[in-house]
Amino acid sequence: MCEYSPENLLRFQEYLLAEEKSQATIEKYLRDVRYFFTFLKEHTICKEETVAYKKYLSNHYAPSSVNSMLVSLNRFLRFMGEETSCVKLLKIQRQIFASEDRELNRHEYQRLVKAAGNTRLSLVIQTICGTGIRVSELEYITVEAVKAGKATVNCKSKTRVIFIPEMVQKLLKMYIKKSGIKTGSVFISKNGNPLNRKNIWRDMKALCEKANVPPQKVFPHNLRHLFARTFYSIEKDVVRLADLLGHSSINTTRIYTIETGNQNICRLNRVQRCLMT
Repeated sequence: MCEYSPENLLRFQEYLLAEEKSQATIEKYLRDVRYFFTFLKEHTICKEETVAYKKYLSNHYAPSSVNSMLVSLNRFLRFMGEETSCVKLLKIQRQIFASEDRELNRHEYQRLVKAAGNTRLSLVIQTICGTGIRVSELEYITVEAVKAGKATVNCKSKTRVIFIPEMVQKLLKMYIKKSGIKTGSVFISKNGNPLNRKNIWRDMKALCEKANVPPQKVFPHNLRHLFARTFYSIEKDVVRLADLLGHSSINTTRIYTIETGNQNICRLNRVQRCLMT
């Protein structure tokens, strides 16, 4: 019988590890499963309960968040032999433009860098936005990688090379020399471990007021989005961008290149002017 217990969660965690899921993905799956059992309380798992849970999520979360949580739940249910209780994901029409109140723009990025000043956080922000790496891949920016001008990232059984732009490389070399770091990851905590995603998130949020940037726009992954949009606006090469971002599907990359509503309106206005002249 499928029920909440530390043993079942541990087994599920070991299964995800064997599937070579990243630590961040595993933590999310476990968190989502615990949330489901909080909703379930003492009731027995069945299709009626999972459908009710789906409805509950739909009333409290955005559709994309609902689907993300349902993916975790369905994975757990299949693992526990409860396939009949799995639920379908919500059907979401592909968004044709990005929400401007969520997307970080170039001027806001510059204000964040300026607000961070001559600090490690400023270098973290510029490294992520200058290379397009995931915050979880920041540990691969090592002393050796900075000297070589490129880093080799091993993530989810995939290996790719990340090139470090000259401007970022120069800043990192100065930081390495000043910090006295001899080898390994450049961005480390006081105890020598690679910087934690949560710490970077927290420190970035603390910059919002000083930089006059809305808090909902300030999180590490938005720097990756800004890199992608900027690269695509210059190069118009979605295939190369997919390689740089480490995407196996160009459909995933296209999400990063979606323009804002105002940009789409400007395009439509240009078409209209062309038609009328």
